[in-house]
Amino acid sequence: MGAITTPPSMVPPRGLTPDGRLKSGRLAGLSMNRAIWVLSWPVMLESFLNSLVGLTDTALAARLEDGVAATDAIAGASYIMWFIGLIFMALGIGATALIARSVGKGRRAVANAVLGQTVTLGMVVGMLTALFIVFASRPVAGWLNMSPPAQDAFNQYMVVIAMGVPAATMLFALIACARGAGDSIRPLYAMMVRNAVNIGVSWALSGAEVMGVSGPMDLGVTGIAIGTVAGDVAGAAVVLSMAVRGTWGIRLIGRRLSPHWHTMRRIVRLGIPNFLETFGMWVGNFCVILMVGWIGLEPGSAGLLGTHMVAIRIESLSFLPGFAMGMAASTLAGQYLGAGSPEHAARAIRRCAVVAAGVMYAFGLVFLYAPEWATRLLSDQQVHLDHVPLLLMVCGFIQVPFGLSIVTRGAMRGAGDVKVVMAITWACTYAIRLPLAYLISGVDLPLPEWLGGGVLMNPSPLDGGLVGLWVGLCLEHVIRCVLFLARLAQGGWSRVKV
Repeated sequence: MGAITTPPSMVPPRGLTPDGRLKSGRLAGLSMNRAIWVLSWPVMLESFLNSLVGLTDTALAARLEDGVAATDAIAGASYIMWFIGLIFMALGIGATALIARSVGKGRRAVANAVLGQTVTLGMVVGMLTALFIVFASRPVAGWLNMSPPAQDAFNQYMVVIAMGVPAATMLFALIACARGAGDSIRPLYAMMVRNAVNIGVSWALSGAEVMGVSGPMDLGVTGIAIGTVAGDVAGAAVVLSMAVRGTWGIRLIGRRLSPHWHTMRRIVRLGIPNFLETFGMWVGNFCVILMVGWIGLEPGSAGLLGTHMVAIRIESLSFLPGFAMGMAASTLAGQYLGAGSPEHAARAIRRCAVVAAGVMYAFGLVFLYAPEWATRLLSDQQVHLDHVPLLLMVCGFIQVPFGLSIVTRGAMRGAGDVKVVMAITWACTYAIRLPLAYLISGVDLPLPEWLGGGVLMNPSPLDGGLVGLWVGLCLEHVIRCVLFLARLAQGGWSRVKV
C-alpha cells in the first residue's frame, strides 16, 4: 500500500503551524485575531501618549497670557517637530522591517545586529538633526508670517527642543525595534514616563493656568519646551534599559554598536525611500501651512495658524486607531512574509483595515455632530471656536477612506514596498493635494523680493479660505486611499525583496 502524501497546496508555509500560526517570535502560537489585538491596542495607547505631548503643548500655550500668539508659535513648531519625526520614522521603518523578517525566520542574532546598528545610527542622526534645527528655526519663523510675539516664542521653543532631539531619536528608534520583535506593550512604560514628566514639568515651568491653578514658574513657551525635552530624556532612559536587558526577546549587545556597514546599508536602503516619501509629504504640508499663513495676512484673519493646528490636534485623535491597525498590519505583513505566507499577510491587512475604518467612522460622527464640544476640549480662544468646528466637520466626511489609506500604507511599508508607497505619496501630494488646496482656498501668493515682490493672484473663482483649503486636503485623502487599495489588490507588495 503506497504512502499517503500531503498535496503541495495543503503543506503549511515553513514558518507557520498547520493551523496558520507563527512559529517564532513573541507572536508565536497566537491566532491572527489575537496577534492583531496584541499588537494594536498597545500601539494605539502609545500613539495617544505620543500625541498627548503635542496636545499638552498646544493646550498649555492656549492658556498663557498671550494665548493666540503662543498657539501660533506652537503650531509652527509642530511642523518642524514633524520633520524631526520623519527622521525617526525612516530609521524605524528599516529597523522594524528587518527585525520582523529576522524574527519570523527565527534568526535572533541578525535581529540583535539590527538593533545595535539602529542605536548607532540613531545617535549620529539625532545630533546632526539638532544642529540643523538650531540654524533653521529663525528663517522658518519669517516664512510663516507670524506676528513678532509669535516669532519670538517660536525661536525660544525650537532652540530648547533641539537639545532633546538625540534623546527623542533614541526613544522612537528603539520603540520601532520593539515593534519589529512583536512587543508593543513594554514600550508603553517609556511613553507613560515621558508624558508624566512632560505634563508635570511643562505646567510647572510655563505658568499656564489649569483648573484654576497656575504653574509656580512663568517661563511661557520656553517652560513648555523644557518639559517636552525632559520627557524625551526620561522616556529614552527607560526604553534603552529595556533593550539592554533583552526585554523584547532581542538584546542590545555592546559589540553590536560598532559600525557594521552591511547591516547599516540594509537599514538605510529601506529607510531612505520612506524618508523621501514622508519628506515629500512634509514639504507638501509645509506648503499648506504657508498657505494658511498667507490667508492669515488678510484683514480679520489673525490667529489662523493656531486655528489650523488646534483642528489638526483634535483630528489626530481620530486616526490613532488607524495608525494602530497600520502598525499591526506592518508587523504582521513582515512576519507572515518572512514565514513564507503572502496569503496570511494579505488576510491580516484586510482585517486591520476593516477595524480601522469602523472605529474612525465613529470619530467622524463626533466631528460632524459635536464639533464645538470637541474644540473646547483643547481651547477656549474665540478665534479657535469660530473656525475649528467647521474644519472638523469637513474632515468628518473622510474618516473611512483615511483609515483604509493609513492601514494599507503601513502594511506595505512593513512588507518593504517602500518605493511604491513613496511614488503614490509624492504623486498625490504634488499633483492633487497642493493644487486642490490652492484652488479651493482662493489664497493669493505673495512673491519674494528676488522675483520682484507683489502678489500672484489666484486664478480660481473659488474663495473658500481656510475651510476651502481643508476641503482640498480631504479630497486628496480619498484619491490616495483608492490608489493604495489598488496596489493591495494587485499584490506586488508581497514579492518585494528586503
